[in-house]
Amino acid sequence: MPYPTFSDERILSARPPKNRVSPHRPYAFLNETEPAAAGQTAEISTIFLTNRECPFRCLMCDLWKNTLDESLKPGQIIEQIRYALENLPPASQIKLYNSGNFFDVKAIPPEDLPDIATLVQNYDRVIVENHPLLCNQSCLDFQQQLTGELEIALGLETVHPEILKALNKKMTLDDFARANDFLLKHAIHTRAFILLKPPFQEEQEGIDWAIRSVEYAFSLGVSCCSIIPTRAGNGMLEQLEQSGQYSLPAFRSIETTLESCLRLNQGRVFMDLWDLDQLYQTETNLQQRLARLHEMNLTQLIPDFD
Repeated sequence: MPYPTFSDERILSARPPKNRVSPHRPYAFLNETEPAAAGQTAEISTIFLTNRECPFRCLMCDLWKNTLDESLKPGQIIEQIRYALENLPPASQIKLYNSGNFFDVKAIPPEDLPDIATLVQNYDRVIVENHPLLCNQSCLDFQQQLTGELEIALGLETVHPEILKALNKKMTLDDFARANDFLLKHAIHTRAFILLKPPFQEEQEGIDWAIRSVEYAFSLGVSCCSIIPTRAGNGMLEQLEQSGQYSLPAFRSIETTLESCLRLNQGRVFMDLWDLDQLYQTETNLQQRLARLHEMNLTQLIPDFD
């Protein structure tokens, strides 16, 4: 079936206002625990940097809500990282997520990268996010400045080629594969973001394509997949919801998808639990089921229901 296409202008016109954020402070930071590749758990400091808005206008994205319209001045990202680290407990790994692309020169000033590398020199692994089309020599240069390993999180979203195009991601599966291969050849680890039930998919389709997307990522050598239940909140998805082209995935679909992907036993798989307690307030036994999902994320095992 043909899928609609959406221009940047239409996606922008549907947005509600941004949140007020400061270029001097990250908009959030926290410590979290993940299973490490070696089978042990790792404490991770995650810093959500306040940054320039991503130039890619993806249909489903809501990360722009905590961004600025202008580029940061040199030194401001360093100020944000230093502030977060002064207020976080120790950890072995660090995520520097900037609501866009770490190697966009209009987002993270290139002259700040050496000082960023110095700030994170005590971490075993540094994890950043980046669009596949922006994976280039800059990634390698930053890798060389780090004392620990570098991991880059890439938005795969879905292996459904027509829906990937409809998401206005401005990349193909070949683009993703090339970026991933480039990074792996230079000993940079990769993880993939994958959507559960993006627009234009029915419930079972959403589950099936999410699993296929995870399988595809692992087939390319991606070591970790993070599955994100597609949620409204950016304006455009509300419009698609009204026209019957999008709906929030059922909570059972979240459980089924994570269970199925863990059974693949091909790499680490996480389900993004952000705000699920708010989105599924009427779900039966919600807290118990959220705790079970959290346990699956942490142990990579499937516990029985009580």
